[in-house]
Amino acid sequence: NYYSKKYEVCSMAKKNIFISHIHEDDDGLKKTKDLMKTKGFEIRDFSINSNKPNSAKAEEYIKYQILAPRIKQCSTLMVYITPQTKNSHWVNWEIEYAQKLGLTIVGVWAHGHQGCEVPEQLENYADAIVGWNSNCLVNAVNGESIFEGYSSPNVARHLCG
Repeated sequence: NYYSKKYEVCSMAKKNIFISHIHEDDDGLKKTKDLMKTKGFEIRDFSINSNKPNSAKAEEYIKYQILAPRIKQCSTLMVYITPQTKNSHWVNWEIEYAQKLGLTIVGVWAHGHQGCEVPEQLENYADAIVGWNSNCLVNAVNGESIFEGYSSPNVARHLCG
């Protein structure tokens, strides 16, 4: 019925989240948003992907005219982690920029990739790194410091159940 659907949409938690990823992982963005939706979150994704492409070539222009304004509109930078993410210049820049703005930085392992190496700036600035688990991801986006499948001498691990 119309009213119950309307109420359901209004009751969802809305978050502006920039999902930092490599373009080869675009398919994972929808899966991540769908995972969060199962817990009542509506993610307004401000990242650049194949649905919202960027054709600019100048690096400084891309950083400060395209990416920076999008990141500034968000409360959270989520990093979608796959083995190839570690070496992405763009992902590392986005993490560093988000850290300077004071955003919550959450790494989420792509399904099946838990434990792969993470980008250097994520290692330095992550507020949380979680596995492919909707409860953990929601808790991390809400500010809980959770580190799953990740061991670093600087980070105490807390598992989410």
